Amino acid sequence: MNVNPSETMSVERDVLDANQAFYQAFQNKDIAAMSAVWSQGTSSLCVHPGRQVLKGWDDIRAGWEKIFRVTKSLEIELQITATEVQDNMAYVVLVEKVIQVSGAQKNKSFSVATNVFELMGGKWYLIHHHGSPILR
Repeated sequence: MNVNPSETMSVERDVLDANQAFYQAFQNKDIAAMSAVWSQGTSSLCVHPGRQVLKGWDDIRAGWEKIFRVTKSLEIELQITATEVQDNMAYVVLVEKVIQVSGAQKNKSFSVATNVFELMGGKWYLIHHHGSPILR
């Protein structure tokens, strides 16, 4: 089967756009935008650095709401290290630099993250986010 290189690049761009939408929702502390990016399924998984596994959209949403509630502001820088698309599944591996202001505290953290997306109904949805802290 021959795959058109421009079609492959277009699909990868769609995945990277979905990934960017996730981080934009994160940085803006926008739960409605976060809801639009995540699959609403019960099998979705989210692991924040150093935290327990959250399974299913209800638990994942509650986790994000808690982060947003205690956070005054966020700045996020990303360095994408790998992207792969296979049929209706894709992943993006990246380094996250997150500056979080909570109350009077300003914390800077670095994590390696993997975001897995699934193509459903013509749109890429986040089904798995796993962040692991980089210890310095």
